[in-house]
Amino acid sequence: MSSGTPSASPPVPPTSSGETASVAAARARTAGLEAEIARDPGRFRVLTGDRPTGALHLGHLLGTLDNRVRLQRAGVEVVLVVADYQVITDRDDAGDLPGTVREVVLDYLAAGIDPDRSTVFTHSAVPALNQLLLPFLSLVTVAELERNPTVKAEAADAARRQGRGMSGLLFTYPVHQAADILFCHGNLVPVGQDQLPHLEATRTVARRFNQRFAAARPYFPEPEALLTSAPVVLGNDGAKMSKSRGNALELRATDDDTAAFVRLAKTDSQRHITFEPEARPEVANLLTLGAHFAGTTPGLLAEQVGAAGAGRLKQVVTEALVEGLRPLRARRRELAADGPAVVADVLARGNARANAVADRTLADVRALLGTVYA
Repeated sequence: MSSGTPSASPPVPPTSSGETASVAAARARTAGLEAEIARDPGRFRVLTGDRPTGALHLGHLLGTLDNRVRLQRAGVEVVLVVADYQVITDRDDAGDLPGTVREVVLDYLAAGIDPDRSTVFTHSAVPALNQLLLPFLSLVTVAELERNPTVKAEAADAARRQGRGMSGLLFTYPVHQAADILFCHGNLVPVGQDQLPHLEATRTVARRFNQRFAAARPYFPEPEALLTSAPVVLGNDGAKMSKSRGNALELRATDDDTAAFVRLAKTDSQRHITFEPEARPEVANLLTLGAHFAGTTPGLLAEQVGAAGAGRLKQVVTEALVEGLRPLRARRRELAADGPAVVADVLARGNARANAVADRTLADVRALLGTVYA
């Protein structure tokens, strides 16, 4: 299927016997939420976004971008934060941040995000959002932050890669994310199951704020998780596709870059191609990518290649990627040809919308806290 035409409703992933009760509950609730979105999309506001640490890649497209475009087209209000403040959570040098933000926004637009229907803004341009972090921090304990699995994992990764301790910004990341979601009263957040603890932190902040400061009339919604069914996309080294690992295929890449990426992709020693995600993850990854863009299933694609081997598989996948990404890349080139002006306009409009919402929210929060003196 083309990246510009995501499916009408993604399937809910199958239940795993080893999943936790919280994941099982989120999975069951997601099915109901999809039905509610189909009936009344206007009652949902989605907040999601990305850290601008590099141009977006194929993993972002399959993992998040296609789903955001699907929700936008369904009539859900989508709010996208380009989280520039979060770039400095685990690094001393943010690099060419304006240039990277520009590339991310171009990727959004090329993938189908419509700035007339969705809001795209940057953290640093919305002061009222960031000011919410202060009262929100009073609602969580140090122990709760220390237990957050993503904070622990990212802190360990930062120490391993850079030999530095955890910054205060990284430590409070779940609360900053709560401010991102709650400033606009977001009530739906697309997440993978590994991100559920982060969303639970946001729900905790909302619930405690309401209990402490707005008991008679709860002010913040407790956002729900829309559990995504997107596959984990592997890079050409067999590890999860990541900008920092240098194993990714960027959306802005050329056809030749795409062919080189697939050519270097790991497979295995078995000649006959089969779709076995657990036993043959690298082969399964190529089949998944090829099937996504060819409009078929990984199993059928494996049958098509069969005994022709990895060489034929890579040829088929390259052709599917090149053709499937052609419309997106053409749109991206057209947008980039207009220079920085198109991105500046998108961010100016999005930042203005976000500021208007954040200012109202902060004014309400100050009134509920009793910190309005004029």
